[in-house]
Amino acid sequence: MKSYLFLSLACLSQVAFAEKKPNILWIITDDQRADALECWNLATRGTSESELGYVSSPNINKLASEGVLFTHAFCNSPVSAPSRASMHTGKYTHHNGIYAFELCHNENDYSTPLLPETMRRAGYQTTLVGKLGVRIVEFTTPLTFNSTGWFYDESIRMENDLERVGITDWCKKSVWKGEPKGTKECWYYPDGTEVSYYLERDGSELTEEDKKQAEKFRRQHEVIMLPGNKYGQVLSGVSPMPTEKTLDGRITEEFISFLNHPDQKYKILCGREIEGPKSNKPQFINLGYHFPHTAIMPSKEFRDKFKDKKYNLPKFTEEEFSKMPAQLKRWHKASSITSLTDEQKLQFIRDYYAFCAMGDELLGRAVEEFKSYCEKRNEPYLIVLACGDHGWHLGEQGVACKASNYIKSNQTAVIVVSSDKKKFPAGKVVDDLIEYVDFAPTFISAAGFDVQGEEFDYLDGRDLKLTVHNEMTPREYVLGATNVVCGHRAYLRSKNFAFSMKTRNFYGGNSEKNKPNNNIKWALNCSSEDVDMALFDLRVDPKEINNVAYTEEYKELAEWFRQKLGNIVLGDDRVECIWDKKNEYSISSFAKGSDDKKLDIPENIIPEIKK
Repeated sequence: MKSYLFLSLACLSQVAFAEKKPNILWIITDDQRADALECWNLATRGTSESELGYVSSPNINKLASEGVLFTHAFCNSPVSAPSRASMHTGKYTHHNGIYAFELCHNENDYSTPLLPETMRRAGYQTTLVGKLGVRIVEFTTPLTFNSTGWFYDESIRMENDLERVGITDWCKKSVWKGEPKGTKECWYYPDGTEVSYYLERDGSELTEEDKKQAEKFRRQHEVIMLPGNKYGQVLSGVSPMPTEKTLDGRITEEFISFLNHPDQKYKILCGREIEGPKSNKPQFINLGYHFPHTAIMPSKEFRDKFKDKKYNLPKFTEEEFSKMPAQLKRWHKASSITSLTDEQKLQFIRDYYAFCAMGDELLGRAVEEFKSYCEKRNEPYLIVLACGDHGWHLGEQGVACKASNYIKSNQTAVIVVSSDKKKFPAGKVVDDLIEYVDFAPTFISAAGFDVQGEEFDYLDGRDLKLTVHNEMTPREYVLGATNVVCGHRAYLRSKNFAFSMKTRNFYGGNSEKNKPNNNIKWALNCSSEDVDMALFDLRVDPKEINNVAYTEEYKELAEWFRQKLGNIVLGDDRVECIWDKKNEYSISSFAKGSDDKKLDIPENIIPEIKK
């Protein structure tokens, strides 16, 4: 009888555990390439090294072994703000109207709830720790950064709570009052020392002292700068702080401290008071890391681990440059590293992968603390890691940057781990195409909502659980768009072809000058030269070196892609907004339903592979 009672209670406990909504940890790193993960390299290349050389990610490898690794994951914009907006809305850029770094709001008639708002409705306490990167604000006149992040219950902001008060290792600081306006570069040291100097002075030239200080401290920290970049982009160097006191170390510290203050109000490092996790609510936590975004400066501990590593330098030729569309030539010139020496390029690659390895250690600590939090409370969990809000070039196409249609800008890796191994089996590798718009439906489904219902028709993505269990027809392509660096450009990518094109005939966002959806069919009707196409046959050119869009053999195929992509991003419910007005937008639906996830390319226009 006692044995029967024990078994009954155990079964009831398991049922209660299964019925609980999982605590959710959503981790996003910044500018991280998929090949910075040994597990991704092993799954795709059969070796732990990237094509360039040595990488180290033991903690992320462990995470992947506990769940599902998606090897063909793609962001929906190769730029931070629109990429993160697609994650927070579950909608493509052409459906949420967020194409770049513009301040945007959620006060239009077409707008749908942001992800944390929906999770709150499901009973979750929502918290941001670290980098947000989404410029969706509460509507004010004029729009202001002050309301960014309003859609989370609690937040510990990288920019506001850490960098702004010097709880970091390095940062740029805008000076608005109290001293000459401009931009400063700031260094912080373990003994409390702070050094700063102007990089820009509004309305005046830099002083000789500014220049001397910049030269002194950049030399001291072995800094390599992106050539010709007016914003002073740091490609390589060594942090003045040990690992735990770098910016990412402090983000990890704040996250762990949050978990350790359940049902309490407490002070975060900057002195501001917030509320820790409420025991009567499931947790939805967005943990946003800075690494390996510029400034790329790992701690000395990790830099030393990589100091003797050798890497293959990506090749870039004048021939490749000559075949780039004019739009992409402008992108290349904005971030070119062709003038760096080979040794400088090598150090840049070393520091990038060392920074990723440093981040791996910190991320590992955070994950273990989160799992411990859940296990102590006998609560289920779901962990989703987005390895990079987008990718990064380490010399491919001759650049150090993102913001393009090339694969190094938009391919990432995703790992999903659940305490329920039936939903996300341990050690499983999935090579179906997935997109960042899939995060929202995955979380909303985990929260107990039916994402297949009419209420969530606005979602462009899919519940990743359905992809894992082959319950949905695989996508045949992924989409992305941006208007940053070189202007409006969209891409469509399958496993065999990568295509991109210019989509609007003006630079930048919408305004009174550029009325929403004005001349919306321009990219479909202009000359093929004006639309600036790029087409890569990945069957024979996986590194996307040879643009064949304008060759005789591929001309028909390029035009087919032009019509397919153009109809989707311009005519399938595209929205454009004037963001400084509350309800000023236009929706274009001349090709509604064209985004069918199928590539029904006529066989007669697909060139045969020459052996």
